[in-house]
Amino acid sequence: MSDLDLLTQSLARNVKRWRTERGFTLDALAARAGVSRGMLIQIEQARTNPSIGTVVKIGDALGISITTLLDYGQGPTVRIVPAEQAVRLWHTDAGSYNRLLAGTEAPGPLEMWDWRLMPGEQSPSEPHPVGTVELVHVTAGELTLTVDGVKHLVPTGASATFEASTSHTYGNEGDVPMEMVMAVSVPPVR
Repeated sequence: MSDLDLLTQSLARNVKRWRTERGFTLDALAARAGVSRGMLIQIEQARTNPSIGTVVKIGDALGISITTLLDYGQGPTVRIVPAEQAVRLWHTDAGSYNRLLAGTEAPGPLEMWDWRLMPGEQSPSEPHPVGTVELVHVTAGELTLTVDGVKHLVPTGASATFEASTSHTYGNEGDVPMEMVMAVSVPPVR
């Protein structure tokens, strides 16, 4: 089987999979992507090789990358993220930080974070989309988790889950650094 055949079959399988996971009908995806229903049928039946522009439109409408749409790996996909490739998105001069350790789309975005907050520091967060859930596990110190104005203390070794569609703040009111691992699950685009 040629590489083009593999890509055509992979695109067919992945468009149908992600369309189904997002709960889109053919008509709904066609409207979102600006692609004809007939074209989507041909793609899902592996009867055409669409332009890259069409693939980009479909990926954007589904909220996934082109790489995900064209992935034709045979078997379970394992992605190793070396420590030096973790992305630091926030930090303070005192030494607080967060790092995105890994992420995936299953069925919506799922992220794993490494956090460190120095004594007296905090990091506020705006509300996430409705249906977003966060899980935290404190590995050192004590987290002061404020959700919708209510403070919750999460000590070393404890975990917490909460719906993150309201304002929330991660804080360290203790006198030692607080470290935690956090997972964020965002609902798929509908």
